[in-house]
Amino acid sequence: MLNPYDNFERYKQRGLDARRAGQWDAARTYLLEASRAMLELSKQATGEPLKEARRATAQKLLELARDCDEAKKSHRAVSPVSRKRESVDTKAGDATDTDAASDWMIKEKPDLKFDDVAGLEEVKSDIKLKMLYPFSHPELAKKFGIKAGGGVLFYGPPGTGKTMLAKATAGELDAAFFVVSPADIMSKWVGEAEQNIKKLFDAAKAEKRSIIFIDEIEALIPARRDDGSSVMQRVVPQILQSVQGFVENKESSVMLMGATNVPWQLDPAMLRPGRFDEKIYIPLPDKPAREKILEINLRKRPIATDVLYASIAQKLDGYSGADIKYICDRAAIIPFMKAVAGDEDEQITREMIDDVIAQTAKSVTPQMLEKFDQWREASE
Repeated sequence: MLNPYDNFERYKQRGLDARRAGQWDAARTYLLEASRAMLELSKQATGEPLKEARRATAQKLLELARDCDEAKKSHRAVSPVSRKRESVDTKAGDATDTDAASDWMIKEKPDLKFDDVAGLEEVKSDIKLKMLYPFSHPELAKKFGIKAGGGVLFYGPPGTGKTMLAKATAGELDAAFFVVSPADIMSKWVGEAEQNIKKLFDAAKAEKRSIIFIDEIEALIPARRDDGSSVMQRVVPQILQSVQGFVENKESSVMLMGATNVPWQLDPAMLRPGRFDEKIYIPLPDKPAREKILEINLRKRPIATDVLYASIAQKLDGYSGADIKYICDRAAIIPFMKAVAGDEDEQITREMIDDVIAQTAKSVTPQMLEKFDQWREASE
């Protein structure tokens, strides 16, 4: 379960991304959820100035959501997606299909590297061995019949850095990084879901090296049931076919990375050989990783001399990376509000951090960890 602030950030970012892409329905939904999350946060605020600031943020997000309705009705600032959609309908198979897809796929070249990821040394070594070496040693890979690319599943508790690891992998490979969400693929604004999947894989195969990253992949490839939706009954086989196709294509170096907090909800067919061949567990951060996360989130803030990362990290055993970021953000609120009131010497102290830790429950329970252990043993 995500912390309230992380939940807000997640919805807000998705809403703004969808708004920029002209996906008005999706943008409105996400922005409304972000507004509700911020209202909940305002109820938890300890001081009236902070409560008021959070209410104002919630109101701005609500206004943005309403503006999406107006934009949709008036066709104001219609995105290239909707304009090109008309070409897709009238000229099936035309090149505009791929062009339209480029408006909802986020393609980037991350500069993030493994050194930028806190801890998880065993996991990074595992990724290098299973995924990077076939790319970096192509002649040896060819000699031993090792195929670069394929399917990789990152699974583990929420807030452990699965997305960051995927970006760092792309950065290490200097690969094009395609980021999509199940909502993007299923969106009615950009055509039928099956066609969107085809466009996505075609765009990735056009690159020398590429990674397709799908977060919350269980929403796109859920275990199929007899009473499931007809859309999902068509989508899952299309994805399986696309994955199988690029695994068998010796000329293509495409890697599909999926991330999930609930791997047991995935369609079992996706876990068979030739699909997600590699399944990598992303655990909670160890002590060195917790120290690094604290440093990343506090080093640019004014901190008192009694803030010792190693000592604080010891108290954070069992907290996720997202939990630790949330703790750092909350600890900064009190001195920030005092600084707003005119005290320029305010700093984040150890006592403030300890108080926030005492008030913040771990988002990952022992029962959740036990369930991951059981699934890992069953899937090996």
